[in-house]
Amino acid sequence: MILSIKVVPNSKKLEIIKLSEENYKIKLDEKSAGGRANIRLIEVLSEYFKVKKSSIKIMKGRKSRDKIVEIS
Repeated sequence: MILSIKVVPNSKKLEIIKLSEENYKIKLDEKSAGGRANIRLIEVLSEYFKVKKSSIKIMKGRKSRDKIVEIS
């Protein structure tokens, strides 16, 4: 499954907003410094889709708020 995700780091609370089947907006309770937001994003997606963290891969947008994520 390939998802397009708009990430909003450093939010007051964690929130997942499903815009469509493949588009999500995720507000993270983590700062983006040092790639911590990417790590938190993988944790959140793992819990949401009930898959292992190792099956989630950020394919595009590691340093951007707009990301393409693959979940296998």
